[in-house]
Amino acid sequence: NIKKQLGNQNVRISGRAGRFYLESTEMDNPDAVAKIESTLSRVFGLVAYTKAYSVPKTMESIEKTVLFLAENILKENNYSTFKIETRRSDKGFPLSSYEISCRLGEIILEKYGPLKVNVKKPDFKISVEVRESAFIYGPETRGPGGLPAGIAGKSILLLSGGIDSPVAGYMMAKRGAYIEAVYFHTYPYTSDQSLDKVKELAERLSAYLPSIKLHIVPFTDIQLFIREHGRKEEVTLLSRGAMMKIADKLAAGTRANSLITGESLSQVASQTAESMRFTGSVTSLPVFRPLIGLDKEEIIQIAKKIDTFDTSILPYDDCCTIFAPDHPLVKPDFEKINESFSILELGELIEKAAGKIETVIYDHKDKNE
Repeated sequence: NIKKQLGNQNVRISGRAGRFYLESTEMDNPDAVAKIESTLSRVFGLVAYTKAYSVPKTMESIEKTVLFLAENILKENNYSTFKIETRRSDKGFPLSSYEISCRLGEIILEKYGPLKVNVKKPDFKISVEVRESAFIYGPETRGPGGLPAGIAGKSILLLSGGIDSPVAGYMMAKRGAYIEAVYFHTYPYTSDQSLDKVKELAERLSAYLPSIKLHIVPFTDIQLFIREHGRKEEVTLLSRGAMMKIADKLAAGTRANSLITGESLSQVASQTAESMRFTGSVTSLPVFRPLIGLDKEEIIQIAKKIDTFDTSILPYDDCCTIFAPDHPLVKPDFEKINESFSILELGELIEKAAGKIETVIYDHKDKNE
């Protein structure tokens, strides 16, 4: 995932589970380093990252590099305490981890007298790892954490142009889901700007994934049929049911193991417990709703953090808002709404729509241009 999300950056990645070494021929180029660090800040599964120095396994080389690193850290920060932390996997090295830390702490104190050692809560820490060579690095930057995208299988995200669904996709990707998105387009009732808005959201989500596919479903015929033949107050729920059916079909074709929605309990009429019981019943797949217990302000804060909020609030309606009745059904009777859905016999229209899906792929080939 690191390699894919770095795109065309010229890097080499080595190492083992739990720790990786990324080497670049452009480490002296601030722009290249900034691009690498920006990408690493969005790779799920990374706990932390930092720029490290690899030097020969001699105390002379280690001491020289530690002093150089301390000087650069203190040049930019008004710190008063520090700590040296050493790990020695090469047991043939003449000094123990404790002896290395003591020696390095001593030379820093000799050069920077006002500094003091604080092993519990230091202002900064310098780490030394003695492995095949000596690796020396300063303070770490926190990564996004979570699990690497893909280890939990593939999920289909029902992506609208709103605030919620991109956040739901982000949260499930952080738990290891590899995301493909589906959008239901009702042209000409929804504009090209609405579609462009969703494409932009998919592209922004792709910053957190090796790549993402956006499947665009022509939904106009289904939406009009439901509006003409369904009960007015049930239109929104019946449309949601059709969407879930198509998403389920798409999941089968792409070997996805689950669906993702941006639903939050009782936020709108189609997101009551009774409504979600119906929409979840039209698929045999698990439906993940990571926002279910969040309020709108909490969701907005995450949207701002992942840079989707400004795009989500662009004033272009999606099909759910355009065709929404004035008084939608809030607490549907499960048997009655299922009967209404069955009577519509949407199978042929769903097959037709599924056969006309267009797919756009967003990857990182040009992400760093």
